[in-house]
Amino acid sequence: MLTGKQKRFLRSEAHHLQPLFQIGKQGLTESVIVQIEEALEAKELIKVNILQNCSEDRQTISEKLSERVGLHVVQVIGNVLILYKESVDNKQIELP
Repeated sequence: MLTGKQKRFLRSEAHHLQPLFQIGKQGLTESVIVQIEEALEAKELIKVNILQNCSEDRQTISEKLSERVGLHVVQVIGNVLILYKESVDNKQIELP
């Protein structure tokens, strides 16, 4: 579980990032989850955009993603999720 200080730090680090994934009409499928986890292993911190035509709401999507082991939903801003997962091999971000 991330502390408030760690979440603030991660939000500031994610501010300049562009969303890497878009979740659309199909919703959050298993293949999208696998791709998100692979991207998190490489980058540790990413943004995901939820399109307006998505069949699932953002709260459901964030709950499904937070159920994954080690994956943290840092913040939900509008239709954008900020996700963090500590990398095993490629550690780039040192949390306070």
